[in-house]
Amino acid sequence: QVQLVESGGGLVQAGGSLRLSCAASGRTFSSHAMGWFRQAPGKEREFVATINWSGGSTYYTDSVKGRFTISRDYAKNTVYLQMNSLKPEDTAVYYCAARWGSGLGSRAYEYNLWGQGTQVTVSS
Repeated sequence: QVQLVESGGGLVQAGGSLRLSCAASGRTFSSHAMGWFRQAPGKEREFVATINWSGGSTYYTDSVKGRFTISRDYAKNTVYLQMNSLKPEDTAVYYCAARWGSGLGSRAYEYNLWGQGTQVTVSS
């Protein structure tokens, strides 16, 4: 079964760091772009970061630029989201997603497979 499983969420104080992991199984995702999205209570799901198939290109939403870093480990078939200098407004359920295309994608409809999500809560 092809699936994405996120982990690494939790409760952290403002200014702290977390690293989210997204482990893919059932197939290799080395030729696919990957992305992270988040959804806060009462809000729509929003784009956070994306990385292309080679890992050579990344793109972030403005609110996380300079604080978050997306990366991928091909040997582990895993994508990461390193989150530093966390703010209360970063609180949300974070979702990993894979798109069958190889290029960057910032729209949810561009993605074909989603994980179940992991909760990130940042206290002030």
